[in-house]
Amino acid sequence: MACILPNGFEEERNMELQELYRLIGLEPEMVMILERTGSELDVGPISVLLERLTDRDTAQEAYEELCSCLSEDENHIKMLYCQLECARRTAAKYREKQIPMEIFTDTMKCFSRFLEECRVKNGRMFFDRGWWTWRQISMRIFRIGELEYELLEGSEPSVGIHIPSDADLSRAAVDESLRQAGTFLERHYPQYSGGSFACESWLLSPALRPLLPENSNIRAFQDRFRIVQEHREDTGYMEWLFRVPSNTKAQDLPEQTGLQKRAKQVILDGGLIGAAEGILV
Repeated sequence: MACILPNGFEEERNMELQELYRLIGLEPEMVMILERTGSELDVGPISVLLERLTDRDTAQEAYEELCSCLSEDENHIKMLYCQLECARRTAAKYREKQIPMEIFTDTMKCFSRFLEECRVKNGRMFFDRGWWTWRQISMRIFRIGELEYELLEGSEPSVGIHIPSDADLSRAAVDESLRQAGTFLERHYPQYSGGSFACESWLLSPALRPLLPENSNIRAFQDRFRIVQEHREDTGYMEWLFRVPSNTKAQDLPEQTGLQKRAKQVILDGGLIGAAEGILV
């Protein structure tokens, strides 16, 4: 019987792809498609690129090169298979750094979440987020509690905060995520501990405040940040608030929630929702 380490990983055992698929909750239909893709794809010629995809310093460049290698890739399933193969390998790096299995699993669930978001937005499931997920497989982004944290390089190390679509933004949940993130950084990436935390999101847009009740979780989240820049023309809210393609006409936007109804009226009246950048205070 394998020995289970305190962080939840089995000692000295490489994770299998099927185990990864199960951990992150991939739908059976997608698992079948991936297994068929894996049986047809020769990863030998791209093995070096896959290794570089798991390295924070080379992942972005490796992703761009892999795109060229997989030019004929219907629904980007080959890219999905390759990135999940990288995620499988990344599990060993989590083990080496003694990062808990829970953080690995929560981080890699981005794949199943993005596939479902794609289905809701487009009416069918395909992989449209490979340009982003190299960050998760290269240990640049970690999901810790309700939020994701990205290790950023610059004149001084800093941390970017990202808000998954399924995040609970209640005060208690956000407080706990920030507390856990602080402990995580102190323990595993001390060079980032004590640095600044920044967030860029439609959820920080000042245009939202008049549309929200005083006790809104979004308002409470905004109050944690000092806004340093607005992006009034940004249309990211189309995907995250309305769950539709960004080119959807204003009159066709859904009105399933109160915020959707109020935001749609702003847009119909010629207004903008946009986005903003803020620094955690």
